[in-house]
Amino acid sequence: MAFMVKTMVGGQLKNLTGSLGSGEDKGDGEKSAAEAQGMSREEYEEYQKQLVEEKMERDAQFTHRKAERATLRSHFRDKYRLPKNETDENQIQLAGGDVELPRELAKMIEEDTEEERAASVMGQLGSLSGLDLGSLKDKAQATLGDLKQSAEKCHVM
Repeated sequence: MAFMVKTMVGGQLKNLTGSLGSGEDKGDGEKSAAEAQGMSREEYEEYQKQLVEEKMERDAQFTHRKAERATLRSHFRDKYRLPKNETDENQIQLAGGDVELPRELAKMIEEDTEEERAASVMGQLGSLSGLDLGSLKDKAQATLGDLKQSAEKCHVM
């Protein structure tokens, strides 16, 4: 109870005595932000400039990373024929427009592409030695033509 009375009356009393006292006492009681941190004014200004520069560098790096991710997403959208996203295009433009994939990601994508190519039927046929794809294609077309002719002769169909 005494604490609350002291807080309420003490604040009022300080305001009253502060207005009665001279302005010089008030100036000595308040410290600037530089003095509060134990620095001179010049040191404090230099410190603030460094903080702003560091923040700008962090923001630039963050924007660049976002653009790299957007480039990766747009690459996969192109690869799988998905619709484009305006947000990704805007992020790439904010970073300067000439953002490339990081080397590690580009290498991973290249490896995946090679694996997909090797896993496909045409990739398997291309890897066989002594196989002439042109002659194979001609034989397949001739067989297809024969099937069409025999289908025309068939009375059931």
